[in-house]
Amino acid sequence: MTSIASPGLARFNAADTPGAAGQLHHVCASGAWGAAVLAGRPYEDVEALLAASDAAMAALTTEDLAEAMAGHPPIGRPKPGDARSAREQSGVGEALREELLELNLAYQDRHGHVFLICATGRTGEEMRAALKERIGNDTDTEREIVRTELGKINRIRLRRLTEAGPAEEGD
Repeated sequence: MTSIASPGLARFNAADTPGAAGQLHHVCASGAWGAAVLAGRPYEDVEALLAASDAAMAALTTEDLAEAMAGHPPIGRPKPGDARSAREQSGVGEALREELLELNLAYQDRHGHVFLICATGRTGEEMRAALKERIGNDTDTEREIVRTELGKINRIRLRRLTEAGPAEEGD
């Protein structure tokens, strides 16, 4: 069975190295993840790209994960002017923003980084409950949860990248 790459995947495969690297950096701020995914081009189909993303995510060191997390704003405070950040956190209503920010600060004090969760499709209440539950985790457990959540985020963003038209890719 042969597969035809989507137009977005075809553009990603055909992009020059700096352009493709920039697209990947918008997906995940980890340089190691981006380099590993970039090295696998060209991808036959989206599933091959997602598998490469998953493999790269599994190989990230603690430092690589920290670099990836640094690219994410706290839950409840999307990056100003960043349509993707606002879209991903759209489930957080104004009433919860302040509470989530306070909980996130407590989480950061305990774990040394922002609370990371795949916010797409979750309500603010669901994210608050997850934050309250995870704040008590030990560092190793939390690091693996973060790795899983970051992998989910990367998959969503890669799917969007490969489905997007030229004007949509950066949002």
